[in-house]
Amino acid sequence: MKIAVIGAGIIGVTTAYELACDGHEVTVLERRGAAAEEASFATAGIVAPSYVSPWATPAVPGKAMQGLFSRFAPVKLGLPLSTQELAWLWKWYRACKPQKYSLNRANLQRLALYSRERLHHITANLKLDYERSEGVMVLLRTERDSQLIQPGLQVLREAGVAFKELDPLETRKIELALNPDTEFFGSVHLPEDEVANCRQFALMLKSQAQRLGVKFCFNRTVTRIVPARKVTLAVAGEATARTFDAVVLCAGMESARLLALLGLPIPLAAVHGYSITSVIREPLNAPRSAVIDEHYKVSIARMGHRVRVAGIAELGGSPDQKRASSLQTLYKVLHDWFAGAANISGGVQEWKGTRAVLPDGPPVLGPSGVNGLWLNLGHGASGWALSCGSARALADQISGKTPHLDVSGFGVERLRA
Repeated sequence: MKIAVIGAGIIGVTTAYELACDGHEVTVLERRGAAAEEASFATAGIVAPSYVSPWATPAVPGKAMQGLFSRFAPVKLGLPLSTQELAWLWKWYRACKPQKYSLNRANLQRLALYSRERLHHITANLKLDYERSEGVMVLLRTERDSQLIQPGLQVLREAGVAFKELDPLETRKIELALNPDTEFFGSVHLPEDEVANCRQFALMLKSQAQRLGVKFCFNRTVTRIVPARKVTLAVAGEATARTFDAVVLCAGMESARLLALLGLPIPLAAVHGYSITSVIREPLNAPRSAVIDEHYKVSIARMGHRVRVAGIAELGGSPDQKRASSLQTLYKVLHDWFAGAANISGGVQEWKGTRAVLPDGPPVLGPSGVNGLWLNLGHGASGWALSCGSARALADQISGKTPHLDVSGFGVERLRA
């Protein structure tokens, strides 16, 4: 089939690659000038199926309220909120109920485990090297942090995921560079999880997709999708519309606008995240792989000769204005755990990205309900961890195959219930 993919972030690139592997004629339309320029640009880099969880958890409403008053809160609200954001918050709040959270987390973890398997398959087959290292450590500052993480650990036990709870001494034997002046209660070591450079992988896979015949058209903004026997795309600046047998929408927050024009309101919210990236000043003071500060929900990851600190979930506010307190949280956590590791005075890349988040957590993978239009969107902050599995599962559906992944729980119909 002749298929268009709208969006060239990590989701769009992996989708285009998998469709090309199935023999389809694929064209990718991207409004930016290159691949992985928006939400995929400077991500945390964590590929941790063990740690993937919906933003809609029973504990988050309280943390969101704390964010109104706490300087270093991991969840922040940018006031005032729009009517659409308030409506989304209500749906999100309803999804925070324990039973719904447990189901959504199980679905996400199933997808994340499959996605990691697919990522390793692609990496081995194509012999890709993208600043990858193994092992993730979840650091627990207090006994309270340890207590709060126990329900999640029980989910891992039931899923057969390898992990080990460690005391501070055992933790420091694995992450030797942890700041000796920072006291903490313990940690959870996830040896099978990993950290890797999302954007670097996306650019490498884009090149491989091009070798399979995929056409990437940059600086192309799709203004309207017109479904019929064939699907037509209107593109800004082009006098003639483009026609395809099928279209896959992977355009982040832009997806909501295009779907609204079709009378398909999808409850996507823009949740902003931050990262800082710096060259490592002293390798012996830097993390071996990656750590996650459970209290502040901030990760510190080693990417080759650089260190990246990422976190914060900020609903509301402008995507172009960086909140000083959010960046200060990242610097604080870096200093707490790896003081002196990064060359802060020598220049730091400060980044704010917008993730499209659905109120219940899991992405939408599958048909939209409109002839010829397919959806692969709403991955939130877990796009890198979910991308390869999402792409393969969607490509299977488009080709009429039974996906290796059980796709129940990822359909668009759940959002209309």
